[in-house]
Amino acid sequence: MLNGLTAVYLREMLILKRRINRQILSMSVSPLLYLIAFGYAMGDGARFDGHTYIEFLIPGLVAMSSMTQAFAISTDINVARFYWHIFEEFQAAPISNAAYVAGEVLAGMTRAFIAVVVILSIGLFFKVILDYCNPLFWLAIGLNSFLFASLAVGLAMLVKSHADQSLLTNFVITPMAFLGGTFFPVDRLPVWAAKIIFLLPLTHASKAIRQTAFGSLPGCFPYLLLAAIGLIFFVIALKCVNQARD
Repeated sequence: MLNGLTAVYLREMLILKRRINRQILSMSVSPLLYLIAFGYAMGDGARFDGHTYIEFLIPGLVAMSSMTQAFAISTDINVARFYWHIFEEFQAAPISNAAYVAGEVLAGMTRAFIAVVVILSIGLFFKVILDYCNPLFWLAIGLNSFLFASLAVGLAMLVKSHADQSLLTNFVITPMAFLGGTFFPVDRLPVWAAKIIFLLPLTHASKAIRQTAFGSLPGCFPYLLLAAIGLIFFVIALKCVNQARD
């Protein structure tokens, strides 16, 4: 399994290496616009738990970008399936389904961590320095990216076209990006709205990432929840790959 996982992962990394400059530029644009538009616009007038809004915003952008970039591996999988027929090559190769899923998930997680480093680097230009050395900060990012990369692999096996892929992004990822506690404190919403948003995994990822960045301990619940949902999505992705190969 290890050889198969390495082969799948290295293929994705070779593709990423060829377009790394464009990828980094793409990863930089949205966070930079959010920081300029919201961070400077809000200024020091809005404070949350003693932190400025721009300090509040950067951990949220970290959570959102780790989600979107991890999920973006589904687009690469679909391009490989529909145009390059790479998935058919994997079917013929002595690579187990578990190795294929693990390799693609690991590739999605790698993209997510690159995006996080890009955001934190941009934050330095805005003179925002938080507690990025906390291992729990990176653990939350890892679990969040694992969850959404696993979801991406499973859904990539179900879609039949790029139009279907766009629908999934529009109806699953985009709403979660704006409602998962990225740009605003969830506890300031009406109770009924807060209960709905509490069901989104990104809400818990944002909370854990933000609290650890602020030097607090978020508790075990967000980590256990993200790990459990991530494992469920990984198993579902494996079943979807099994069905796609049949």
